[in-house]
Amino acid sequence: MCKKTASTRRALSSSNAPFGGITYRERGPKGWSATWVTVYLAGVGWMAVTSLPEDFWPWLAVSGLFLLVLVSLLAIPISSWVFHRIDLTPQTLRVGRERIPVSSVDPDSVLDALNAASVGTAPAGTAGGGTRRKPPAPADPRLVGGSWSVASGWSEVVIATREGEGLCIATRNPAAFLTALLEATRTR
Repeated sequence: MCKKTASTRRALSSSNAPFGGITYRERGPKGWSATWVTVYLAGVGWMAVTSLPEDFWPWLAVSGLFLLVLVSLLAIPISSWVFHRIDLTPQTLRVGRERIPVSSVDPDSVLDALNAASVGTAPAGTAGGGTRRKPPAPADPRLVGGSWSVASGWSEVVIATREGEGLCIATRNPAAFLTALLEATRTR
C-alpha cells in the first residue's frame, strides 16, 4: 500500500506519436459527471419554467443549494482528473501535477510491476519464475500526482526510479499503463 493511499483509458500506438507525442493517456471517466450535470440542469430548467418570473429569488436560492449538492457529487471526479491523469511521452511520464523523466524510471521495476499486475500474485521484485533480480521498491513509496490517497476504484502500481525511490501511481488499467511504460523505458 502507498504511503499516501489516493480514466477512460486510451492507449495510443507509437505510430500515432510522432515527434515526442503522447504514447499513452489515461483520464477519469466522464459518465458520472455528465449524468449529474444533466440532472442538475434539467432540474433547474424545470424549476425555472414553473416558477419564473414571479419567484426569481426563491428559484435562485434553491438552484444555489442544488449547486452545492452538484459540487459535492463532482468533487472526486474533478480531483481524479487533476491528480491522477496520466500522459506518457517517450521522454516524460506525467502523473497529475508531476513530471518524471522516463530515463529515470527503472525498467526492471516496471517489468516486476507488470508481472505482478498480469499474474496478480507475483511478489514485487520477481520475474515470473520467482528469481529475485533486484531488491523490491521501498516499502513506503511516495504517491505521485499530488493527491493524498488513491480513490476507490483505482489500482496502485508501484515502480522505482534508477535512484531507488519508490513511486506509487494510481491507474485504472495497470496492465496497459505498465506495458506502455515498459516500452518507453526500453527505447531509452
